[in-house]
Amino acid sequence: MQALYFIVFLSGMIVVTLFSSTSLMAQGNLMIIPRRVVFEGSKRSQTLNLANTGMDTARYNISIVHYRMKENGAFEEITQPDSGENFADKYIRFFPRSVFLAPNESQVVKLQVTGTDQISPGEYRSHIYFRAVPFEKPLGEKEVLKDTTSISVKLVPIFGITIPVIIRVGESTARVSISDVSFEMVNDTMPIVKMAFNRTGNMSVYGDIVIDYISPQGKVLRVSYIQGMAVYTPNPVRRLKVDIDRTLDIDYSKGKLHVVYTSQSDTKPETLAEAELLLH
Repeated sequence: MQALYFIVFLSGMIVVTLFSSTSLMAQGNLMIIPRRVVFEGSKRSQTLNLANTGMDTARYNISIVHYRMKENGAFEEITQPDSGENFADKYIRFFPRSVFLAPNESQVVKLQVTGTDQISPGEYRSHIYFRAVPFEKPLGEKEVLKDTTSISVKLVPIFGITIPVIIRVGESTARVSISDVSFEMVNDTMPIVKMAFNRTGNMSVYGDIVIDYISPQGKVLRVSYIQGMAVYTPNPVRRLKVDIDRTLDIDYSKGKLHVVYTSQSDTKPETLAEAELLLH
């Protein structure tokens, strides 16, 4: 019997890592700097630096997609915005539309915003999507099948990265507070902290989280540090679960935890919200 041979393409988008510890993003063999793009004030153009860190030549098609952030921080692709959700794609121009990168080669993608002078104040967000294009075998070159009596399935994963592109118009009225802070010891070995970030106003919030343990004697120990946590519009709340340090000699049955959420800045970060939890 002649074998039946299927090629199945698995498409998967990898959403930008919100807790990245650097200003770059790397997944697979594609590195992107920076990891998010924000247009505000008089800024009308920016560039993305792409680099192929792998051993093989790669091609990526570039397009724009739309995501909604869920309450737990996960993303889902959407086509129609909810109330208070504004897309940025109508005001974004980018080129090139595809890149072809040899190993260790880099290229710049230019982004511009246009037509924002007449739109209402607020935040507009879309995501730029870099989709890997799998290389196909030349015509006439066939796969070698050892078993000609069975059905063979070849899975070809399609790799992709998305990063947010945000346009901000007018003054921000965004505010954030931290509530529902709780401590839990999972399986008696894994300490975690749960909390909710409550956002109001016309724009998203973005910053870093620091959690310190303060002993009854006043000794302060850093037990968690997370960079790049966002609560996007129009979400009023994002719930977060954070693993905290279990290697330090800490008795989490007493003392307290101090949580601070700060904006990212090269000069002086601004405290956006903070909260404390008494342990007992």
